[in-house]
Amino acid sequence: MTETLKTTLAHWPKVSESVFVAHNEGDYRLVALLDELIDEVGNDESHPLASLMEVIGLLIEKYEDDRVPELEESRAVREEPPAE
Repeated sequence: MTETLKTTLAHWPKVSESVFVAHNEGDYRLVALLDELIDEVGNDESHPLASLMEVIGLLIEKYEDDRVPELEESRAVREEPPAE
């Protein structure tokens, strides 16, 4: 086992309380964590928590894409290139 994996294993039980894939509405509490991260990090891409903010945002987006169809349709419309 590499040192990186050993370190991850040592810290994962505590980290996994906040960083996880949402499977139900109760897990959707990730939104509160993202709000807190946005308040802390803002637009500072060099902030130590910036990558965590990005990961949590992606986990929320995945949950919404899987479980809230109208949001997925709305995202698809926004991503379409403008008509010429």
